[in-house]
Amino acid sequence: MPPKNNKQAFNTLLGRSPAMEAVIRTAQIAAAADVHILIEGETGTGKELLAQEIQAASLRSEQAFIVVNCAALPIELVESLLFGHEQGAFTGAHERRKGLLQKAHQGTLFLDEIGELPLAIQAKMLRFIEHGECQRLGTSDVEFVDVRIIAATNRNLMQMVDSGHFRQDLFYRLNIVPMQLPPLRQRKRDIAELAEHFLQQAAERNQTNVARLSQAALERLKKHDWPGNIRELRNVCEHVSALLPGLEIQCEHLPSNLESSIKKAAGSSGFELPEEGINMESLEIDLIQQALEYTNGNKSEAARLLSLSRDAFLYRLKKHNL
Repeated sequence: MPPKNNKQAFNTLLGRSPAMEAVIRTAQIAAAADVHILIEGETGTGKELLAQEIQAASLRSEQAFIVVNCAALPIELVESLLFGHEQGAFTGAHERRKGLLQKAHQGTLFLDEIGELPLAIQAKMLRFIEHGECQRLGTSDVEFVDVRIIAATNRNLMQMVDSGHFRQDLFYRLNIVPMQLPPLRQRKRDIAELAEHFLQQAAERNQTNVARLSQAALERLKKHDWPGNIRELRNVCEHVSALLPGLEIQCEHLPSNLESSIKKAAGSSGFELPEEGINMESLEIDLIQQALEYTNGNKSEAARLLSLSRDAFLYRLKKHNL
């Protein structure tokens, strides 16, 4: 059976903000290329879902997709779990066992939190990636295994390389197709679509009517900083869906921690940078022109409105030929 086409496969990655669209375009190309991939992004941004979609659109779509949380692997068993072991290789090894790499043969192994792998295992993983060699614990025999590696991390691997906690050669072997998943605070135009999706999911799972967000509640969600990213938004939607099935969600129904985080953020200037960015020169010209309009051309008053000295204001007028 052929893999899904890219359009079908990546439909589950909701959101069409510029940052997310850029990731999806890269993922569509990478899916067909059969190379190793590194996905970086904060916790809760959807790294595993992206890896699943890449697998679904690849030529390996009908083969195994095995997920490994490197942070949860017992240190003393990491090598055995990944590469397998022979009978008697260590205390408790009563039989020969395949490792996860052998089980993923011809498929994909998703190494989540790759930065947590011990350095000794990083060296062995590098050997595998470069040559396909998989050596079970307790033997000098080598198997050749065909596995695509998709690695993910919420840490800065380059900083870990600089500090000696991650191998530079392994980083470059994994970083053939790098992808950076944006945090939710950088794709707030996607919040409405994501929230609607999560509310629908919660209603189907609980067999209830779908809760709806009021416009005020949606605006409140857009003002939150979302340190937990998409996972946090999903939890909020599940919370309100369980308490108010089929009803319209108002601001007062949202978890109180959203309100406190918004009040904390309000202590700054109050300006929020748009996702698409701004043209600083155009913005400065526009503000100067508005200040002059408000003051009927009085330059001293216009400078005061912009918290500038008169000399600094006159400099900017000359700079922009105003």
